[in-house]
Amino acid sequence: MANQTLAHSFRESPILRPSGLIVLAILTATVVILTATGSRITLSLLAQATIISIMALSVGFLARTADLISFGHAAPFGLGAYGTALVFQHGIPAEVGIWLVLVAVFALFFVIGLVVGKLNGIAFSMLTLALGQFFFVAVSKLRAITAGADGMTVSLPRSLFGLPSRTFQTPDGMFIIAAVILAALVILIYLFEASRTGRLAIGVRENEERVLFLGYRTKILKAAVFATSATIAGVSGVLFALYQGFVSPEIMHWSFSGNALIMAILGGSLAVWGPVAGALVFFFLREWLSDLTEHWLAVLGVILITVTVAWPGGMTGLAKAMRTRISGRERNGGGK
Repeated sequence: MANQTLAHSFRESPILRPSGLIVLAILTATVVILTATGSRITLSLLAQATIISIMALSVGFLARTADLISFGHAAPFGLGAYGTALVFQHGIPAEVGIWLVLVAVFALFFVIGLVVGKLNGIAFSMLTLALGQFFFVAVSKLRAITAGADGMTVSLPRSLFGLPSRTFQTPDGMFIIAAVILAALVILIYLFEASRTGRLAIGVRENEERVLFLGYRTKILKAAVFATSATIAGVSGVLFALYQGFVSPEIMHWSFSGNALIMAILGGSLAVWGPVAGALVFFFLREWLSDLTEHWLAVLGVILITVTVAWPGGMTGLAKAMRTRISGRERNGGGK
C-alpha cells in the first residue's frame, strides 16, 4: 500500500510532466556546462548562490505549504552550520554526526512548532523573529562552546560521504554537490505536495477548521511542516559550513532571515522553484550592484519594490501570466 501511494505521488508530480522534464534537462546541462567552462570566481559565486537557494527554498516551502512567514530561519541554518563544526571538533564520526545534527534540528523545531503553530499571520512572524534572535544571542554569548563573536573554524576529516574533503571546499565540487542536493529537495517537495499528507497540509492551509472537523490532528501536521522547513534550512547550513570552513554568529542574525524571505517573495510561491529562482536573481543582482555603487542597498530596494508591486506573485506569478497570455493567443489563433 505504501509503495502504491509513493508511486501515485511520483506519477502526479509536475516533475514528470513534459515541461518539468525539459526544465530538469536544461538545468542539468547548465550545471555540467558551467562546471566545465566557468571560471573559479564564477563557480564560487554559483556554489554560494546554490547553498543560499536551499535556504530560500525552506522559507518558501513553509509559506507555500502552511501560509506561514518566518523571520527566524537563520536559526536552523546556523544550528546546522555550528552543529557540523562541533561534530568535527569533538571527533564524532562525520557522516553520523551530520545526520544527528539534522535530526536534532527537526526534533527541536518540531517542539517549537507545537507552540508557535497555534499562531498565524504577523503574530507567528514576530515570534519566529524573537526565537531567531534568541539563538543568535545564545551563540554569541556561549563562548566556551561556540567561541562567541570570534567564530569557529570547521576542520573537515580526510573524507566525507565517500568523497575527499577538499571536494566540499572547491568551487566546482561544492557547486555540483549543492546543485544535486537542491534538485533532490525540489523533487521531494513536489512528491510531498502530490502525496496524501501534502494535500492534507494544503487543506489545513486553506481551511484548518474544516480539517479539524474531519478528525485530523492539524497541530502535529503544522509542527511537522515547520520542522521540515527548518531541517531544509539546516541542510543549507551544513553545506555552508563545509564550503566556507568557518562559522560565526552573523549567519544567525535576523537580517539573514530577512534576506531569505526577500528571495522567497521575489521568486514567488506559486511554484516550488520560485524561491530558488528568486535566490539566484537576488544573489547575483546584489553582487553586480555592489560592484557598481556603494549605495547598492537602496538601488536593490527600489528594484525589489518595483518587481513586487508589478508582479505580486513574484517571478512565478510573472511566468504564470506569460504562460496564460501565450496559451490565450494560441487558442485565439486556433479559433480563426
